[in-house]
Amino acid sequence: MVEKLAVSRSACMGTHCAIRLLDLSKTFGRRRRKVKAVRRINLEVATGQVYGFLGPNGAGKSTTIRMILDLIRPSRGEVHLFDQPIKQNPSILQQRVGGLVEGAEFYPFLTGRRNLEVIARTGGFYDEARIEMLLAQVNMADRADRPVKGYSTGMKQRLGLAAALLSDPELVILDEPTNGLDPAGIQEMRHFIRELVEENGKTVFLSSHLLSEVEQVCDQVAIINNGNIIREGQVAELLAAQHQLHIEAEPLQKVTAVLHNHWPITCENNSVTVTAARKDTPHIVRKLVENEIAIFQVCSQRQSLEAFFLKVTSPLEVTDQEATGEPLMEGTDG
Repeated sequence: MVEKLAVSRSACMGTHCAIRLLDLSKTFGRRRRKVKAVRRINLEVATGQVYGFLGPNGAGKSTTIRMILDLIRPSRGEVHLFDQPIKQNPSILQQRVGGLVEGAEFYPFLTGRRNLEVIARTGGFYDEARIEMLLAQVNMADRADRPVKGYSTGMKQRLGLAAALLSDPELVILDEPTNGLDPAGIQEMRHFIRELVEENGKTVFLSSHLLSEVEQVCDQVAIINNGNIIREGQVAELLAAQHQLHIEAEPLQKVTAVLHNHWPITCENNSVTVTAARKDTPHIVRKLVENEIAIFQVCSQRQSLEAFFLKVTSPLEVTDQEATGEPLMEGTDG
């Protein structure tokens, strides 16, 4: 069964809350065509960390981010940034928050540099030296004087990140920041995000489908599915809860017959991989021995964030959640 975790008020104890979502909901459409994209979520993000926000397509990620940035209004609940409700203090977004939303648009016939200048002047935080510094940091200095219409998706993402940082914000919200980047660019982005937190004291709220990158860069994550937060916590703690056992044993058909009703298993290259709690390891081995199965090797490995994500968002897990009485409805966004 998927455990629905309530966010404790102590999540920001000893530090300020950069983001606090209180009973946040968003419904699109009217009457019979209503779609609940986000369903009464509660979430706290402490300052000074990289927080990952994950979910399948249509889970409610982008809708939530757009509500945090006040691009759309919630149907219910509140968004607080730095312990202030944005409904009463909308200026806090311009003063202390920078955001890169998926598919950010620029003036196509202006150069990258000129686009940043326009954004900075319009926002009242123009600083030529900072623009040059940011262009260098996102590796766009040598392409800044080309019209944006000729930019690749990755170049626009880099420019969008620079735009999000123009006001030197305390909180940076990034929706799929690695879209369009090659492997080297993805690695650059990972290091840059960690530098924002560790060297510049920022807080980063990050949505990404590249789970291996999230695992390396994030301190905490929340997983949203069908508009509900289904898991939340420190990455290391979430992944330590279950391990993967790689078992070489014969006969393989008998191994799968003994184990498949009790634990998720996969078979590959004459071995079986079992996903289970670490404490179950002796029980699994004993079960095989009792069934006269010859064991040649058992290796334990912490599961990856990707494996954990696929497990908790699988149709079987979602069905278990529905059984708790929480009606689920697929959202309309990413």
